[in-house]
Amino acid sequence: MKLRRLLFLLFCLPFFPAAAQRAEPDQLKLEKGILTIQPVTHGSVVFTYKNKTIYVDPYGGAKAFAGLKTPDLILITDIHPDHLDPETLKLFEKSGATVVAPPAVAEKLPAAFKKKVVTIKNGGNTKQLGVNITAVPMYNLPETADAKHPKGRGNGYILNFEGKNVYLSGDTEDIPEMRQLKDIVVAFVCMNLPYTMSVEQAAEGVLAFKPKIVYPYHYRSQPEMSDVNAFSKLVKAGNSNIEVRLRNWYPEY
Repeated sequence: MKLRRLLFLLFCLPFFPAAAQRAEPDQLKLEKGILTIQPVTHGSVVFTYKNKTIYVDPYGGAKAFAGLKTPDLILITDIHPDHLDPETLKLFEKSGATVVAPPAVAEKLPAAFKKKVVTIKNGGNTKQLGVNITAVPMYNLPETADAKHPKGRGNGYILNFEGKNVYLSGDTEDIPEMRQLKDIVVAFVCMNLPYTMSVEQAAEGVLAFKPKIVYPYHYRSQPEMSDVNAFSKLVKAGNSNIEVRLRNWYPEY
């Protein structure tokens, strides 16, 4: 009987769906090199450029980053645990990575990283690994005292690789500062109510600043997911020149 059950399971195995794995990296060809874009999970993304590795909001533990190069630079947008994740950061204590963060995040960093933190506020900039980094606003509307993301606490970021701008929204709504962005080649835009914005707000914002490529990310609000296919349709209907890249940001590690 046991043998029969084992044979049945072996027969059925090919028909069970495989666990969703990390998305394959994308590549953007620049004049002097290749920018590799690796979606990881939720708001976490890894860039590799000229053999240097940049982590943004590392979150999700060791399995989420298994097989990826250790960071040379870490960017953190906000104090919430899906952006500032001390347990995940501890994995990289010996990497020697510099951290770029807003003051509210810098105050809460594990001790090992406080020695190598570059603190910038909205509107500030720094150059790290040859990449110009500008901090831009990210916040909720309307601006109220109990907003989950008050203006000035967190940073969105614009990374400039060889004159090509990559925008990371962090946790924001469809704010004027996002709509007014210029010359964005790649954008990562959040959409999860009630923390950030709706699919419709995200699409309207993207149609305003017109990036060449947009990745919807940070679209889980437990236990549901925002409809990124609907986002894609809205953007394409409004501007067919914007490429929407749908990737799996919630693999089963």
